[in-house]
Amino acid sequence: MIDFTFTEEQEMFRKAAREFAETMIMPKVAEMEKTGDVSQDVVKALAEADMMGITIPEEYGGLGLGYTERLIALEEISRVSVATAMMLQVFALGIEPIIKFGSEETKKKYLPGLATGKRLATTAVTEATGGSDPTGIKSSYTKDGEDFIVNGRKCFITNSHIADTITILAKAEDTPKAFCAFVIDENMPGWKATHKEHKVGMRGCNTGELSFEGLRIGKAQLLGAEGKGLGVTMAAIGDVGRGGMVGTALGLQAACLEESIKFAGQRILYGKPISFLQSIQNKIAEMKIDLEAGKLLGYRAAAIQDAGGRSSNEFAVAKYYTTEAAQKAAKMAVDIHGGYGCMEEYPVTRFWRDAAVLGPSAGTSDIMKVIIARWAMS
Repeated sequence: MIDFTFTEEQEMFRKAAREFAETMIMPKVAEMEKTGDVSQDVVKALAEADMMGITIPEEYGGLGLGYTERLIALEEISRVSVATAMMLQVFALGIEPIIKFGSEETKKKYLPGLATGKRLATTAVTEATGGSDPTGIKSSYTKDGEDFIVNGRKCFITNSHIADTITILAKAEDTPKAFCAFVIDENMPGWKATHKEHKVGMRGCNTGELSFEGLRIGKAQLLGAEGKGLGVTMAAIGDVGRGGMVGTALGLQAACLEESIKFAGQRILYGKPISFLQSIQNKIAEMKIDLEAGKLLGYRAAAIQDAGGRSSNEFAVAKYYTTEAAQKAAKMAVDIHGGYGCMEEYPVTRFWRDAAVLGPSAGTSDIMKVIIARWAMS
């Protein structure tokens, strides 16, 4: 028997996550939209609600919950603020390599602070020459005794200017096929956040560039085996980064559907609400179908993950489907609102802008198709 229901504890967690998002994040959305800056009040609220420690083991101060609960939290938070969900999902993306590949010393050094929000995480892989193809990165390291010296630049890094605990990827200067993954922190001279990006959507979620110049990293900061860092970072992106994008997309779809139903019931045309028009009903039906299908894809992948399996292929399917569906839902929500859909006082304009950023994040839809095709033909 296949059980498609959540446990009682998971349902309680969803209810708590929704209440948290509506009471602690929703009041800050307008300010984030206006300034484009990360809200420190939101970051603090996430920490106090233990949202940063969902998958961190209890022995390090986290909640010790699974990837299903993480997906639930992201879906509920994104329903209120896609920007906040994106920020939170990348915190976990930076944390995951430490949980899975860090030494016991490294875990004790970083995880307790990351669980409580005293530390903020991200991961830095993408460069102008290597994003979907990480082997194309230029950031490199040389050895100096037991230390590694890293030079390079990373771009499109979420949480770039707020994170102080960063997992990075660099290739060996003399052996281009050897990669190392490291965790660095604010006490290591030789790296800094530089340019800030200004995205069309997800205002309130910081994205920017990082620079490394003569960054000296001790051997203790290595994640996984020397020369095998590509697998460390790609496992996190495939299983956690794309899973986070699924949760973010599902929340946005739910918001589009709710606002569309609300507006269609209030907008009067030809003497009755436009919800009576079949063309409007068709759009709402499509949004509902896509949301339900996306949930099945996403939570199936999370269930595989919680059972100890690799779910990167399943998450590639879910990531493609849900982010494409979110963009479709945002467009239909704007269409349902008509002229009002172009006015910024209506949230669907924010949904439309936010949806545009979902597609390329953690791998474009075209790259997802490449991954899915390889899976199908393997």
